[in-house]
Parts: sequence; C-alpha cells; structure tokens
Amino acid sequence: MAARRVILELGTGNDLHGGDYTKAALRAVQDALHHSSLAMIRTLKVNPKTDMFVDVTIGVQQPDKVDVEKVRASLPHGIVTVKVVKGGLDVADPDNNDPAVIASAAVAVRLELP
Repeated sequence: MAARRVILELGTGNDLHGGDYTKAALRAVQDALHHSSLAMIRTLKVNPKTDMFVDVTIGVQQPDKVDVEKVRASLPHGIVTVKVVKGGLDVADPDNNDPAVIASAAVAVRLELP
C-alpha cells in the first residue's frame, strides 16, 4: 500500500546574527509544526512510528551548512526524511560581516491509508 500525502505545512525561520543555517532551518521546521495539529492520527488509529512518514524539505542559500541529523531529531513523530536544497535568503550586513540567514521549510506528512 502506498502512503498518501495528507498534510503539507510551510514555515520560515531565521538566524539574524551568526549565520547559522541549522538554527534557521530548525526554526523554520518548528514554525511549520506549530501551524498544524494531527488530530486525525488518533482518530484513524495510525501508528506514527510505523505508518506515518514525514518528508522535510529545507531551502537555504548554503545547503551543505545544515546539520540534517539535528533537523531530523527535532521532529517528534514519524519516519523522517530530510532534504536540503538551495533556497531561502541571505541578507548581507557588509558593515559588520554578520548576515541574516532565512530558511524555508516544507513539512509533508504521508500516511498508509487503505
């Protein structure tokens, strides 16, 4: 049986000082998570450990600077996959060499449904 996407949540996060791409990514994921409530998981009696798949896509200007394992560990439920792509936005601060990093996150939840 193929898992079907039932939720897509979007979020943004930033690190205004320090240029930390992982911090911005984590904040984007948390922003997306705080926009949803998965009441249907209990209603449908879905086992989130075996039947819920969470696909996270993060967009930042420097994808290789995101700690994927930290992002994966921040998700409370499901079988999590994380992909980091070029996106987001860096806002330069040439006077202080302190860019603001903005990350985008898409969190999709797929369920094994009949």
